[in-house]
Amino acid sequence: VDQATGFLDEFEHWQPKKQVTKPSKKVFFAGIIGYGCDIGHRKLAQISRQINENELDTTVNWYFSLENIQNANDRILQFIDRMELPNLYRQQPDVLHTSSDGQKVDVSVDSLNASQSFKYFGQEKGASIISFIDMRHLLWHSTVITAAEREAAYVIDGLMHNDVIKSDIHSTDTHGFSEIIFCTTCMVGTMFAPRIKGVGRQRLYAFKNRQFYEEQGHTALLPHAVIREALIEPQWDEVLRFIATIKLKVASASQLFKRLNSYSKQHPLYRALKEFGRMPKSLFILKYADDPALRQSIEKQLNKGEASNKFSKAVSFGHNSEFAQSEKEDQEIAESCRRLIKNVIICWNYLFLARALEQETDPARKAQIIEAIRNGSVATWRHFNLHGEFDFSDEKMIDSIGLLLGALRRVPENPPSKS
Repeated sequence: VDQATGFLDEFEHWQPKKQVTKPSKKVFFAGIIGYGCDIGHRKLAQISRQINENELDTTVNWYFSLENIQNANDRILQFIDRMELPNLYRQQPDVLHTSSDGQKVDVSVDSLNASQSFKYFGQEKGASIISFIDMRHLLWHSTVITAAEREAAYVIDGLMHNDVIKSDIHSTDTHGFSEIIFCTTCMVGTMFAPRIKGVGRQRLYAFKNRQFYEEQGHTALLPHAVIREALIEPQWDEVLRFIATIKLKVASASQLFKRLNSYSKQHPLYRALKEFGRMPKSLFILKYADDPALRQSIEKQLNKGEASNKFSKAVSFGHNSEFAQSEKEDQEIAESCRRLIKNVIICWNYLFLARALEQETDPARKAQIIEAIRNGSVATWRHFNLHGEFDFSDEKMIDSIGLLLGALRRVPENPPSKS
């Protein structure tokens, strides 16, 4: 995958002016596996072939920054985005559906980025990993927060983080939903489509009261309350400034939300954002109730997020799938390395399937393969021996299967039918 994408080129020394010889690729691979699989670099060097512990430790200290690893992930995503095969998972060619979900993880050391949650950790402490995935199974962002924080504040951070993945529809479960998120996603140009628990108990809002619509002859799905325009209009300039700050990436949305929530009474801007968010929320609930295809699409996309969480547990098999890092940045580096391994596996699967389609000459058989890909998932790892021997010898650092021969060949836009 590195030969196809060159993602290791993104690992730069943290002192660019210092002229040093870059370590060999196998050392970077060992560092990624040590972080991502939670094995630890010292133990990995002891059980691996041709890996020196001191060289590995130096490489991790000087090259493994959060920015480098995120750029390496983006390099893989850019490569997959240029392929035609992933577009088989799009329901509409010009609409990209994404989702985010949280996963609770134990923290085995004392950490300020960990908190207690009896439901998940008992008497211990842990953190929550928020992962973002699109309908093509591309894992394009992740962050680590305390288990006590709500995921909703970080949804916008993920949507604004990446320039490769531009989400048209974004889904979360109830933990990622709030009326302010409806407001913000509406203004940044993304449709927010959460799966809300007890959606029938949510209140509907309109610009006229319930009696007005009853007098018009309407009897079903009447609003429960009125939008208070007086809360929005005086704060409209501040609302636009708030959204511009997020879109220009001057500050992250989670930081701004935390600041607004820090006041003893609800801030006027907070109340205006919340009131505005009730409009797109009401429209979404009406569409959600009326459109079975939308409900199915949301459920399908959230299932991909759940499958990604299982994928993470399979990759992070060392140290009992616990964070052994205490600092938030170190935890996010470990999580980004884990996401990098998952993206590498997904990219390898796409390359393998693209080659299989390229080599197939029977149109009927090719149509069957395309249909199987469309109804399946490339986020699968059963054919990878994640618990095997770590051999970084030179003869193993080659493309032994020959996947690069047709890596960027395109799948036909209109594949032949089974008939």
